[in-house]
This record gives sequence, structure tokens and C-alpha cells, in this order.
Amino acid sequence: MTGQRTHTIDRGEQAELDRLLAVGPFAVALRTAIRHRGLGLDRIRYRLRGRGTTVSLATLSHWQSGRCRPERAESLEALRNLEDILNVPDGSLSKLLGPPRPRTRFQPQPPPLN
Repeated sequence: MTGQRTHTIDRGEQAELDRLLAVGPFAVALRTAIRHRGLGLDRIRYRLRGRGTTVSLATLSHWQSGRCRPERAESLEALRNLEDILNVPDGSLSKLLGPPRPRTRFQPQPPPLN
């Protein structure tokens, strides 16, 4: 026994996953793919680490809840590995990210005019 859970996906669940992978949003598609694969976040993290990719449990949780999304080069590499681990088509989750969000540094406000 390998210690991994197996999860059988019925046609309705597969159709839901296919739809989400086509239109998103990213967080919902990721969460659904994880649920359908039947792996916990700790097991996913272990498999990512086996591929040389380190991602914290908190990061995986934030990605699937929509609190943040992968944007840095290391995170995008992790996402490519994650797509393989979750048995979803290559690029199916990545394409849901859209363009990167603009990164701005805090700009102090000018003093009020009197």
C-alpha cells in the first residue's frame, strides 16, 4: 500500500473540473482540482519537494483560497509541477492567472495644500 488516497471522479465532477479549468477563476479551479485528486496539501507539498520545488502549506492554502496567487518565477515553476501532480492538462491552471498584477511600492502622500 502506498499510503495515498484514491479518488474516483464521476462524469459530473469531471465536467465541473473541466469547466473551471477552462474559465476559472484560478482559486476555485485549483481547489476543485485538489479535491478531485484526493490529496491533502501536506501530500502535495511533499510531492512538490520531491521535484525540487519548495512551497509552504500556507502558500498552497492561500492560492486555493484566493488570498494570493503565484506570480514570481519560482511560484510559476511550482504551479507547472502542481498541474502535473494534480493530473490536469499542462498550462490549464497557469492560463487562469492572466497578466501579472502591477507591483508598486508605497508612495508617501504629499502634504496637504493649505
